[in-house]
Amino acid sequence: MNTLRAIYVIWYRDLIRFWRDRARLVASLAQPLLYLLIFGTGLSSALSGASGTFGGSGSTGGLTYVQFIFPGIIGMAVLFSSIFGAMSIVWDREFGFLKEVLVAPIDRSAVAIGKALGGATQAMIQGLVLLVLAPLIGIDLSLTMILALVPLTFVLAFALSALGVAIASRMKSMQGFQMVMTFLMMPMFFLSGALFPLQGLPTWMNVLTRLDPAAYGMDPLRRVVLGSALPPDVVDRMGLDLFGTVLPIPAEAAILLAFGALMLGIAIRNFRVVV
Repeated sequence: MNTLRAIYVIWYRDLIRFWRDRARLVASLAQPLLYLLIFGTGLSSALSGASGTFGGSGSTGGLTYVQFIFPGIIGMAVLFSSIFGAMSIVWDREFGFLKEVLVAPIDRSAVAIGKALGGATQAMIQGLVLLVLAPLIGIDLSLTMILALVPLTFVLAFALSALGVAIASRMKSMQGFQMVMTFLMMPMFFLSGALFPLQGLPTWMNVLTRLDPAAYGMDPLRRVVLGSALPPDVVDRMGLDLFGTVLPIPAEAAILLAFGALMLGIAIRNFRVVV
């Protein structure tokens, strides 16, 4: 019971800090909006043909490029918020708060679990907020689709938040954490399929995209968000394939959960040996 209460308190503390820091919320949404409105619009004009669509009638089903990358932008907000949310661990270590928590009479696993769930909840909220832009770019979302997006967004956020917590639990300075995260996040984002389809890539790049955990979260988001705009066979062709087989959405969610559990286990071990 003490462990569950500690998890709740740590999770709740992170949400309170998130809610009170309005500047952080606005800034975290600025980069995804920049990619969507400027990067997306610019490339949409460059890539579109006479029909004004990205990819014509091929694997993207005649979508505009802005529509195609919209789910990836949601995933981008989740990715950046999840991993950088773990920065609070390094911050708490530098100011001594983490030491006070670690000497409390609770299992240290509560710190890792509470931080991972807190970061995942924040990232999920920031990702779902972007859904209000869907009607502006011509994407219709039903209530069923939104309800499906909530757990999928949370699973992606949890996996990436657990990764951030696992790394932050071993970092001693904010500068070191930011450098590692920046080096890690950009390849994860670009290889996730957020900005381009993952079909027909060179072999070496195909391998890297399948090793990227974020790819298994971006793909379900895209298949759900664009499900109303594309025929089912086109949606299936856009799906992430592994060894020649397109993965069903539950399988991709299971892969993310397994990855998140592995990272959380590493984070728990790190907290138990840290002094």
